[in-house]
Amino acid sequence: MSEYEGLLSSITARCKAAGQSHILAHLPDSAIPQADKLAFLRSIDDGVPLEKLDGYLKGALEEEEFLKNFDPANVPASEAIEPFAGETASTTNEAQAGLLKESYDAGFAAAGKGEVAALLLAGGQGTRLGYDGPKGMYDIGLPSHKTLFQLMAERIKKLSEMSGGKVPFYIMTSPLNHKATTEYFAKNDNFGIDVTFFPQGTLPAITPEGKMILETPTKLALAPDGNGGIYPALVKHGIIEDMKSRGIKYIHAFGVDNALVKPADPTFVGYCVKQDADVGNKVLWKTSPGEKVGVVASKGGKPCIVEYSDISKEMSERRGEDGRLVFGAGNICN
Repeated sequence: MSEYEGLLSSITARCKAAGQSHILAHLPDSAIPQADKLAFLRSIDDGVPLEKLDGYLKGALEEEEFLKNFDPANVPASEAIEPFAGETASTTNEAQAGLLKESYDAGFAAAGKGEVAALLLAGGQGTRLGYDGPKGMYDIGLPSHKTLFQLMAERIKKLSEMSGGKVPFYIMTSPLNHKATTEYFAKNDNFGIDVTFFPQGTLPAITPEGKMILETPTKLALAPDGNGGIYPALVKHGIIEDMKSRGIKYIHAFGVDNALVKPADPTFVGYCVKQDADVGNKVLWKTSPGEKVGVVASKGGKPCIVEYSDISKEMSERRGEDGRLVFGAGNICN
């Protein structure tokens, strides 16, 4: 049995079980080159989670329905949204100046020992900015005309020079911008730092009825799998193992949109180290109740990000004794 015959047999059975047999309808067409047919079957076998698509769609539709009918006044206790109650520190709180200095020293020392890595989520395009290319290559209008990528890379380089250690820069791209991103960095000699690129995965585009869409008779319509795709991508491309081999203990992950980000920020990293925290998150406090930004809170007793649309007007306007918004911890993907 040839490779084509073997793949066709197994994928036909899987597609039938998943209700996706329509994507194979063009394979009997003798006008389609055999090489294209084989490449198509290989792409399905290698990266299409046929058995999970129905669950993905069901979860997305249930979430959409939940948000459409969401009423904060009638939420069960298990889903109740409360202010975040975990450990916190503020760079604007003078009473914590000592703690922040200790945190900075701890983070700076970790960077100096080569234990800290910066991880950038950069799969997005600059479409909404009117730019046809990776968002990280966008000129945000500084007198220097430095791009977001350059700003971040130079900050990492400075931290490495100051601490005496090497802070590796890992960049998650997407299939849409991987080539453009890697070529941009190569053209600029990686801005003098150690950079590793890896693309996030893709998922098939599907109709509201759950049917996969074909872009051509032998090519599925695909889309990047979102920020959550970072976890399988780290494993698939050997990034976790690479980090282990370098002795990396702490990872600062952040989004490409943030021009003010401090990659591998010693104060933030050091605070998490001193608190023995598995996960930390930076926030900017909302200036008004109506700001349309998700906030860090607790839902059902667990830390989470709650979208502004899930919070009632009363909750968004609630203030503490200090006058600050109780639900004011604006999430900045940092």
